[in-house]
Amino acid sequence: MIVTTAQLFKHAYGKYAVGAYNINNAEQAMGLFKGAIASKAPFIIQISKGARKYTDKRMLEAIIRAASEIFPEAIFAVHLDHGDEETCYDCINSGFFSSVMIDASHDPFARNVEITKRVVDKAHAKGISVEAELGMLGGVEEDIKVDEGHAMLTNPDEAKDFVTQTGCDSLACAIGTSHGAFKFKGKQSLHFDVLTKIKALLPGFPLVMHGSSSVPQDEVARINAAGGQIAGSMGVDVNEYLPAAKLGVTKINIDTDGRLVWTRVHREFFRDNPKEFDFRPPGKIFIEEYAKFIASRNVLLGSANQLDALRQSLGK
Repeated sequence: MIVTTAQLFKHAYGKYAVGAYNINNAEQAMGLFKGAIASKAPFIIQISKGARKYTDKRMLEAIIRAASEIFPEAIFAVHLDHGDEETCYDCINSGFFSSVMIDASHDPFARNVEITKRVVDKAHAKGISVEAELGMLGGVEEDIKVDEGHAMLTNPDEAKDFVTQTGCDSLACAIGTSHGAFKFKGKQSLHFDVLTKIKALLPGFPLVMHGSSSVPQDEVARINAAGGQIAGSMGVDVNEYLPAAKLGVTKINIDTDGRLVWTRVHREFFRDNPKEFDFRPPGKIFIEEYAKFIASRNVLLGSANQLDALRQSLGK
């Protein structure tokens, strides 16, 4: 069942965070649904501009529709990740998305407000939730590339003004995470001080954490042992997910970790089966491995075993 992110956040706020997972193909979709059902957790399917171009946007929509029929007990939102204004309108008008993200964080504050407000007005007219972003995360992921010198944390006072002026339903805050597999150096972690200040100024308002993959070092080690060359990677401490959720973070984005699972499975499979050329056996392995990964992350996010309570709160 597709619901809006606003509906998910209303139930989650202050208790747990909903995992937002990017998908690009059928194998990721199947693993995501299987893992979410196994852990009895609601979730958010994120589709990026890159994913919509990878095959065809209609293909991904068809895959998700099919998965929702295969797993009718699933409760999830379909969300555009890091959309520009044009892409947001396309998704709003598609009749399929229940949530969009407008990312004008690279623009000056006033321009960001102007663009976001336009998207909010069009989305709300169709009952669709809107996520916006204030502050800029560093790192590289698909179309996003921000060097650390230009990354900047979200200003709590500006956050309050931004939400008031735009009417957005949730706000992605820059609190120290970054996109990609190379997030931190040394012992750096989340800026809980910034998060606490934003929550104090916006009590009850859903916040979003981007760039929140943990980049498991065992996955990286196995990839490198199977011929990969990933060096110096570091991600978010998974033990910081729930503390962030208690401070109003209701959506935590996890993409890179799924790519690492895919890479590890396929590198190991073809290393161990050098005569094999059928992509279906490693695809089946990936579905199961990704499902286990999703379930494990939902436990850490606190969203595991929330499905029945959420369904009751929705009256479904």
